[in-house]
Formats: sequence, structure tokens, C-alpha cells
Amino acid sequence: MSLLDRYIARQFIVNVAALTLMLSGFVVAIDVSINLDRFQRSADQLLESADGEGGGIRGTVVLVLIVADLWWPRLLQLVNFMLGMIMVGAMGFTCVQLVRHRELLAMLAAGQSVFRAARPILIVALGLTTLQAVNQELVIPRIAPLLVRDHGAAGRPAHREIPVSLTADGQGLVMRAESFDAAEQRLRGLFVFDRGPDGRAERVVRATTATWNDGGWDLEGGYAEPRYVAEGTSGRVAPEPVRRVETSIDPARITMNQYRAFEQALGFGQVTAMLGRPEMMDPQVRARLERIRWGRFSVMLCNLLAIGLAVPFFLSRTPTGILPRILKALPVVTTALIGGVVGSSASFPGMPAGVGVFIPAMVLAPIAVGALTSVRT
Repeated sequence: MSLLDRYIARQFIVNVAALTLMLSGFVVAIDVSINLDRFQRSADQLLESADGEGGGIRGTVVLVLIVADLWWPRLLQLVNFMLGMIMVGAMGFTCVQLVRHRELLAMLAAGQSVFRAARPILIVALGLTTLQAVNQELVIPRIAPLLVRDHGAAGRPAHREIPVSLTADGQGLVMRAESFDAAEQRLRGLFVFDRGPDGRAERVVRATTATWNDGGWDLEGGYAEPRYVAEGTSGRVAPEPVRRVETSIDPARITMNQYRAFEQALGFGQVTAMLGRPEMMDPQVRARLERIRWGRFSVMLCNLLAIGLAVPFFLSRTPTGILPRILKALPVVTTALIGGVVGSSASFPGMPAGVGVFIPAMVLAPIAVGALTSVRT
């Protein structure tokens, strides 16, 4: 990479970092100002549990640590969502700086093409998109339990027991439980309806506790009771002991049902594993998970194409004001970014979910190529 490439790439990276810090700080500041009382209560409870006194420097430090504990995983996910907008904004600022300081004009006078200035920006944008993919697939799934905490749980362990509402799989089972411990992957007070082809419950399985193990729940104190007694049978049928229930309702699915935001934190491998048994998955759930699995890659492509759409608005051979360029580029880039996010999560009738999510990228690709080739070099 030449000196010119390194200079432009450094300017672009600095602008990306500045915009990321500004937007992140803005979001955190608004949240803290709205929920300051809840953060303060969490800090006071933490100090009381540690036999300490609130207020003063110690109370302020604990309050800051609680805010940081809640928001550092959220910021990692927030940056993933906002990276497309951040890169487009950083590209605009970088190009405007080159034009305003007559650096682009000097490049043209030296016989360099306008695309020469765009090349390092696109290369760095591709690298940032790669980091975004690594963050999405390796980092976010590991900290997913931290993302579903509310303000009242700030400063506390991520795993806590939650009630499990009625959840169905594609095999005819409907289950609920009094509580679910994500750390131990254990259910307490399990109650399962085993439905027949007509949708009626044929038997009920109860268990004191159930632990997830290799595609099913190992039951402790489990037994099954038939809901209907066969004709010609007299008396009550004795319960049958049950040691295991096979189902696609795994710990990730339970957490995902309780916290819908959790499904966006699942990695590609996790979603693929959940889709590995098609006979044990509801069709609507399968379609939604397919869109989640492939939609994130469509959004990444749309982010890169949005930069290609925005380049012609900011790379100019003559110094001009920044406001007219922003006003011209804003509707085009906003439509591309929002269309990429909305289109990658929408369902298209008659089209597989894994293909339909890439329709926004297919639409933007020829438009971006046409916009780049229209630049007068």
C-alpha cells in the first residue's frame, strides 16, 4: 500500500472511530438520563449487599461501573447494526476533507484517477465488514445472555431463572415449565403435552426437573399420564415413568422465545444446528431462522453497496459546499441502508427465505456499479 493509500485509509479509520464514539456516547447518555433512578437503585442494592455505604465517590464509581456493565455488550451489538451508516458518514467526511484541502485536485494533477482516492476507502470498508462478521459470529453469541438483561439486572450475573410459557415444536409437543436456569440448562416443574395428528393432547408428561442433553431433555421424576382412556378399559391407568423427551425446544430456543432480541445474537453455526432437524421445527420458525441466518450477510453487502452509491456524491474535482452533497446523497443512501435491513428480514412469497434476503443486494448492485462508472475522472 502506497503512502497515498495509507494516508486516505488513516483518515477514513479516524473518521469511523470518531463517529462510533460520538454515536455510542450519545446513545448511552440518553439511556442513562432516562433510567438514572433505576441505575441508582441497582448501585444502592449492590452497596448494601456488600455492607457498604452509598453516596460519595464510592457510590459514583459503582454507578459508573453498573452503567458500563450493562452497556459494553450492547455497544458491541449496536456497532454491528450501525456500521453501515457509520462507514458511509466516514467516507463522506474523508472525501470532503480531500476536496476542501485541494488534495484530490493535486492527485488529478499528478495523473491519478478519482477512483484512486476511493480505492483505500473501499478496502478499509471491506476489512471493517469482515470484523463485523467476526463480531457477529464469534463475539455476540458468547455474550448473548448479557444482551437480554434489563436495567434492573445491571451489575448482576447474566443467567437467572425465568418462567417458560407454552412453546410448541414441529413434532406435536407443547411444553411449559415453572422456571428455566440458562446457566445449568435445567428446567424445573416441566409440563409437556404430547399431541396426536388431530391436535388433541394424547398424554401429559410431568417432571420435577429436566436437563438438556444431546437433542433432548433428561427427566428426573418424570412420568406420563394418558389424557384419554381407551374403550373397554376400566379404572384409572397408572402413570408410566418417562426418562427422556426428544424435542427441538432447546435452551437457545427457550431463551429466544422469552427474549425476541436474543435470536439476532445467535451465530451462523447455532442457527444451522437448530435447523438441522427439519421434522422437529415449526415451518414459520424455520423460515424466520433462515432469514436471520442469511439476512446478516445481505445487510453487510448492502452496507458496502451503499458506500459505492455515496462515492459519486462526494468525490468532486472542484471544491464545493458539503451541504448540497449531503442533501443529494441522504435520500439515496438512507433508502439503500434501510431497504437492506428491511428487505433482508422480509418474507417474499414463493421464494426460499435464504434467497429472498439477498433481493435488496441484487437490486442495489447494478445501481452502485452504474453510480461508480458515472463519475467523471
